[in-house]
Amino acid sequence: MLDQVRLQVARDGFARVRAPDMRGMLGEAALADWPAYAQSWNELAIDEYMADGGRYRRRRYASLEAQPGKVTRLAHQPHFQSLAYNRLNGGVERWFEPITRAVGDLPLTRRILDLSLDVFGGAAPDPSFPWRTEMHQFRIEARAGESGRPTPEGAHRDGVDWVLVMLVARENVAAGVTDIFDPAGGALGGFTLMEPLDAVFIDDRRVFHGVTAIEAVDPARPAYRDVLVTTFRRSDG
Repeated sequence: MLDQVRLQVARDGFARVRAPDMRGMLGEAALADWPAYAQSWNELAIDEYMADGGRYRRRRYASLEAQPGKVTRLAHQPHFQSLAYNRLNGGVERWFEPITRAVGDLPLTRRILDLSLDVFGGAAPDPSFPWRTEMHQFRIEARAGESGRPTPEGAHRDGVDWVLVMLVARENVAAGVTDIFDPAGGALGGFTLMEPLDAVFIDDRRVFHGVTAIEAVDPARPAYRDVLVTTFRRSDG
């Protein structure tokens, strides 16, 4: 399966991976951490930097340096994107609450990073490790009369080399369709991450991605979409 995912990323600029295949690549030993890992999404802080005034996004963030078999956590620092990559929230230093040490040190977290390096490194002609890596825990919430916007900036690139998006939980929501586009805006694929561990590996240099707004199915119940987004950038890039 790993070779197939590498091939799809190299050929198409992205690869959708369904939960059973993701589970197989991560391995059952690492997934023993899943309950504690998924539970940590209940401890995210409100994103105070939403230029649209929204209060529907919670997150935590960490900066790392990663290479196969070795991950070094960097000093906590702001997340920054230029306006060229994020028309809504770019151009400012955004200080988010850090991903906790307990989560960052989980064997599952390290396994997700190693798998991503295997996929993207195998799809790159010259990986040139280590890579600058940023991990984001996101929760997008929908309420009665108020949708939640996973990508309020619209279809975009993140300004890195590669991106992993992996679903952690999806509770009482409709929509949230992931769309992939070529640089001219042509549609390359659309799908919905439905089951925990559903994922997409993206070559950010070649394709754009976006996710449609989520709506609460039952407005009387909590409604949210939890994802892990991990970006990778070659240190010489």
